Amino acid sequence: MKKSDHCLLSWKRTRLQSPSGDKKTDSRAKAKWDRYMRCDGSPDPSVQQEINTFINLWCEDPEVQIKPILKECALALRLLEELEGMLRDQPEPADALRYQETLLSIQTLIQSKLDHSTEEILKWANAHSDIETGNMQTDDIITLCLWANLNKNPRHVTDVWFQFEEVGLGFELPKQLAVSDVAVRILHTHYDHLSHLANLKSQNPSRMSLGLGTREELLLEGATPVGECGEMEGDGDRRGSTQQGGAEEEVQSVRGSEGRKSAVSVISMKEEGRSGQKQLEDAQQKLEENGSQIDTMLEGDDSGEGDSTPTPMDPVIDSYEGQVVDLQQYTPLGGVFYCDVFRLPPQSQQLNGWEMRELLDTGLQPFPYPTEQTQIQGSASMKLEDSGVLTSPPVGVTVTLPDSVLFLEDPQVARWDPEGQHWKTDCISETSYDQAERKISFKMDSFYAFTLLQDSYANMPFQSWELRPLGQDSALLTITAALTEVSITIKARTRYLKCMLQSDQERGLNHILGQWMSPSGLQKAMVSAGVNIFVNQYSDKYVSVNAKDPLIEHAVYEQMALLSSAFAFSWSQWNTQCGHERLVLQVCEHLDPVPVREDSWCVYLLGARRSQRLRIKEHSEAFSPELDPGSEFHSTFLHMLRDGMSPAGQERRSHHLFVDAVHRLLRATRPLTYS
Repeated sequence: MKKSDHCLLSWKRTRLQSPSGDKKTDSRAKAKWDRYMRCDGSPDPSVQQEINTFINLWCEDPEVQIKPILKECALALRLLEELEGMLRDQPEPADALRYQETLLSIQTLIQSKLDHSTEEILKWANAHSDIETGNMQTDDIITLCLWANLNKNPRHVTDVWFQFEEVGLGFELPKQLAVSDVAVRILHTHYDHLSHLANLKSQNPSRMSLGLGTREELLLEGATPVGECGEMEGDGDRRGSTQQGGAEEEVQSVRGSEGRKSAVSVISMKEEGRSGQKQLEDAQQKLEENGSQIDTMLEGDDSGEGDSTPTPMDPVIDSYEGQVVDLQQYTPLGGVFYCDVFRLPPQSQQLNGWEMRELLDTGLQPFPYPTEQTQIQGSASMKLEDSGVLTSPPVGVTVTLPDSVLFLEDPQVARWDPEGQHWKTDCISETSYDQAERKISFKMDSFYAFTLLQDSYANMPFQSWELRPLGQDSALLTITAALTEVSITIKARTRYLKCMLQSDQERGLNHILGQWMSPSGLQKAMVSAGVNIFVNQYSDKYVSVNAKDPLIEHAVYEQMALLSSAFAFSWSQWNTQCGHERLVLQVCEHLDPVPVREDSWCVYLLGARRSQRLRIKEHSEAFSPELDPGSEFHSTFLHMLRDGMSPAGQERRSHHLFVDAVHRLLRATRPLTYS
């Protein structure tokens, strides 16, 4: 090896690995600058005093109208995004625990505010009732659908079916609920704040090993727990459960004419960010047990803007009871649907020109269902011929798949178990999927929070892949996966690095196709949209892989990245026939931004001690390690390619940001092993 070449490789490796810490600092500085430029007075979540003040003031705010609540939720969701970004930067354990507690406090507060707003709408259900329009309002990230059973005729009533057409959500109530004073809420959050609770539960690091102090030393200084903010205490307990443990109270019925069921209100909001719903005490207890790691669901290199490789949770399939979802194998897509039934608050009555209303201080009350051995009574139910013990038929639900998600296979349904803190597939039956309408229907034995699942590795193993240059500091990575083909354009300039996704599959991907993003942002967007081509340390347990020596494999990725502005690389069928300690791929120098001609490719055999160009071609009849005449052995892949480069190719000096981005994408997808 020439001394100059050795120095070049060492310098390139240093440039490849050095930006990590600087990028984390730049990421935090950019977040602070963006907040300053917004000039909206939003708090800095990294400053404990500011975020505590925000939480306390919002907690004490008596506002219950939906519009102001949704506006405040938008700000809270942005703060959650910043907190998650800070957690991805892998802070000190004590800081990480503090960030997580703050994050869970805000999530709980968001859910509590939505519950209060729901209660206010239901108190005035008669005034808000509009059968024709459903009082539909739409926004971006939260969809809140409310239906109140205002008028009933117990003699003629059957199961109730109602559809919120504009958002593609519907439900079917059994007869015993159709004659009760109830309201149904379907809250669709286009983010998922439940799955990371399951991840935290599955992780079990020791507090002592993290160097954490006592609980009192790590509590949010000055922050008022959500449970102490007026009537908010216990709101988290109303969420996510099946409402099975409620009191056996009499159900009032409204005196009215022939059975008319009224759609009361549907208020939707969809905003960028994330929201939470578990009670803070439970969440903080979980944090005490589980330490300070948070699962980001992304896999890449350990450098870059928010790109640090998360530590995936250990597979826990063997220790889980049956029907618990393994979040290493399945990915929740399209957010979370919270399906609840509540007692309808007393409505106003007109008497001699006066409007009278019974005021209760009980808050939003879940309606217990199923009601095991509970006889539903009241003026309506007493008229039923079958006034004995009622059974509890399942509740039907219909969901149109969100437009922002691509399901490569028929989706599966899982419901949230708030006690076990994980997703489960039990209590769900009669599932059917209409692929043409993109609509899934199923029944649940009670009211649950549920989500739609897809196999995380439905697109693996890959069928083929290609990395080719498009010019100076620009390249195109194309992966033909098992069910779809995607292309990622990588482009670097002096001060920025961007990636863009391209695909022939438009449904479910329109919102991210053709959009320039950071590498970490693109990975996150692709996983959230259902196009996962990224792997982690446990992926080989779920995918049939072409196992290779990891040290050799990652060394090849590094050298490919260094030359990706001048050389094209591609999949080779012979890679499966060369053994565990060697790699085979196709390579050619390529300086034009056009597809590579088939006759331009050469086959290379790479090992730990030497690399060589082979005599065989991709379409030869059999594999042979015979050296190509006119070539020679080289100690590294990089030096072998550089020795044969044209003068024009040697002039292409890649920017370190570009090299770093290509390297991270190759390590995140590992095409030499997963093809």
